[in-house]
Amino acid sequence: MEINGVKWTYDRSELIADGIVHGIGLAAALCGVTALIFYATLWSTSGQLAAAWIYGIGLVTTLSVSFLYNLFPICRMKWLLRRFDHSSIFVLIAATYTPFLQRGWDNPFLFKMLIGIWAIAILGVVMKCLFAGRFDRLAILLYLAMGWSGVLAARSLQSMLTATTLVLILIGGIIYSAGVIFHVWERLRFQNAIWHGFVVAGSAVHYSAVVTCFSGTTIS
Repeated sequence: MEINGVKWTYDRSELIADGIVHGIGLAAALCGVTALIFYATLWSTSGQLAAAWIYGIGLVTTLSVSFLYNLFPICRMKWLLRRFDHSSIFVLIAATYTPFLQRGWDNPFLFKMLIGIWAIAILGVVMKCLFAGRFDRLAILLYLAMGWSGVLAARSLQSMLTATTLVLILIGGIIYSAGVIFHVWERLRFQNAIWHGFVVAGSAVHYSAVVTCFSGTTIS
């Protein structure tokens, strides 16, 4: 079936596989975020706790919207959910950056970068909601540009984050970027499930990076 130029042609097996991937990712995210916020509530500063909430809400919301959109029956409502799904990716990227950039709150460059990341995310959401089905390739480029913009902050964050955290951020970015190959490879069977598998894996690695970021800043 095709709506507004977008085709959904996944068979039953592909939908089941995609549902399993989403289910695993969402269950893990709910457990992980709950543990992270509990930990941050006990041991972190108020700023770090706020960053943990922003990250947690962004992660769980994105996976929930993706789960709903990808498994929703093909109808007009699915087209609306597509807007939310694509918009949530911008939110997830900005939310993931928040715990790391919050560490440099008093650094003018890192503070401006945090504001800039969220400004681009808001712009992306507006673009996806008002111009649904258009500029899809531009959106992919924006996803990648936002994701790898952290390279600009690497030197400033070196003194604030552990080497383990920085390596995990890099590995997560590589996983996400590699998954984009399958995101655009629409003729490949199980393409959607594979792409979401990369998303879940990248999210897991970045979650680990966030945990190490918080564990390195606990208050005695």
